Amino acid sequence: MTTKDCRAIDPPAEVNTRMESLSREGHSHLGFSRFSTHIASLTGRPAAFAAALGTILVWAVSGPIFRFSDTWQLVINTGTTIVTFLMVFIIQNAQNRDAMAIQVKLDELICATKDARDKLVGIEDMDDVAVERLKAEIQERSAQAQDAVNAG
Repeated sequence: MTTKDCRAIDPPAEVNTRMESLSREGHSHLGFSRFSTHIASLTGRPAAFAAALGTILVWAVSGPIFRFSDTWQLVINTGTTIVTFLMVFIIQNAQNRDAMAIQVKLDELICATKDARDKLVGIEDMDDVAVERLKAEIQERSAQAQDAVNAG
């Protein structure tokens, strides 16, 4: 496999804007990034599930003690709502970073592959019409390649 130099490729303007924005804001997001990575890692473990299940069981068992009052119900409803609300942002941050890392790796593979089309670098920042057009082109090339294999 021969490599090529993708440094000569001009990425879409949206990519440059995003990269500049990330470099300016990088320091302020670093703390949240580390925090969300750590929390997402911890909450994805069986021990976190066990702790959540234990909390629910303690709450359920305490129902008769509090006579299944409105306050007793409000405690679990409020607690789960707050945790869910905060976890949405933590999980989304982790997924955004993972997706960005995968895109960078894919772009590097495109740049390192001789016959890859350079216009696929940064495709995630293009509008839907452009992505659909490229998808149709790739599907057509795939169909032609399959026809050639079947014919020959």
